[in-house]
Amino acid sequence: MNNSQTIREILSKAGLRPTRQRLDLGDLLFTGVDRHLTAEMLRDEAIGKNMQISLATIYNTLHQFTEAGLLREVAVSGVKTYFDTNIGNHHHFYVSGSNTILDIPDEQLEVHGIPVPPEGMEVSQIDVVVHLRPSRDA
Repeated sequence: MNNSQTIREILSKAGLRPTRQRLDLGDLLFTGVDRHLTAEMLRDEAIGKNMQISLATIYNTLHQFTEAGLLREVAVSGVKTYFDTNIGNHHHFYVSGSNTILDIPDEQLEVHGIPVPPEGMEVSQIDVVVHLRPSRDA
């Protein structure tokens, strides 16, 4: 099975029509290792592969993939949004200054004291982002 068929199957299982743009972006996102990227980073990769796709289409597609459960959105400081191809349960380090996000394995962080959600609601996910900076001793 080639990558195109794999991406087509991923999209179909998620209930998304496999358009050319979704297939192209899916190929960039879902072949290889898990990673964190912004829409602008993905646009730069697309340009490097000679893909003709607008930044607006990239944003729309990333949000569609997120709503379909294919990506996880990670908001950092309310300013920058990253999209994570690892949708499993884990948390993140954010390295200030370098705009880098690193995974924290779920077993390395325990969250206690989760508030009781309002009636009719349930907690679906907890996102912890630990901000890092170079040590003053370094």
